[in-house]
Amino acid sequence: MPELPEVETTLRGISPYLKNFTIEKIVVRQPKLRWVVSPELTEFKNVKVLELTRRAKYLIIHTEKGDIIGHLGMSGSVRIVPHDSPIDKHDHIDIVMNNGKLLRYNDPRRFGAWLWTENTDKFHLFLKLGPEPLSDEFNADYLFKKSRKKTTALKTFLMDNSIVVGIGNIYANESLFLSGLHPFKPAGKLTKAQSVALVKTIKQVLTTSIKQGGTTLKDFLQPDGRPGYFVQELQIYGKKNQSCPKCGHKIESLMIGQRNSFFCPKCQKK
Repeated sequence: MPELPEVETTLRGISPYLKNFTIEKIVVRQPKLRWVVSPELTEFKNVKVLELTRRAKYLIIHTEKGDIIGHLGMSGSVRIVPHDSPIDKHDHIDIVMNNGKLLRYNDPRRFGAWLWTENTDKFHLFLKLGPEPLSDEFNADYLFKKSRKKTTALKTFLMDNSIVVGIGNIYANESLFLSGLHPFKPAGKLTKAQSVALVKTIKQVLTTSIKQGGTTLKDFLQPDGRPGYFVQELQIYGKKNQSCPKCGHKIESLMIGQRNSFFCPKCQKK
């Protein structure tokens, strides 16, 4: 699944081809995604794009006719291609621009979403989201306060979008390893000092990955066609039975919240 750095990379990659240009039309070949594609999108005719932003893992294309909200789901990707580019299997949506380019959405598993809203601030999927992990609002005091009396596993707690958005499975594993914290540690036992270190590490891990171009392992491709695979940069994710890069102990894995979790039992204490 594309995580926050992949979505941020996508945003930066597509923005120059959309911002301040005009959407000539939107072609929807397959409306049945995670939710049905908003019918308003097919009514777009010569609509100017004002800005592109991101909220959590959602891409937001702000236009003079409201906001287009896209989510890549489990296996979705977008490309910038010429108008006459051949249509491939699973190419479900084209946002056709007036500059000879179009934004093409491909999604084999059809678990993404393309929706429209008049007002992003009141959009129902955004109302209960926590702060962005790279924002000033997400800080040690905030995390420590939110974790009080929580018995849930720390990794599950970090992946709760009502606490903080966009920390998916890969980056939760990496951040906890680099912070020396066990993924099964009860969130309520997080100390103030650990909160400081963990927030700092999360911000560093995400920022580094954005600079590298995103780290998703399988389906993500950057808009210019280059894969966003930087698997070699990962310290622990997907490395069960390999040696811990810190101490040499064998890396173990377990399921937490139906997600695979990787950790070093020597370096990461509960």
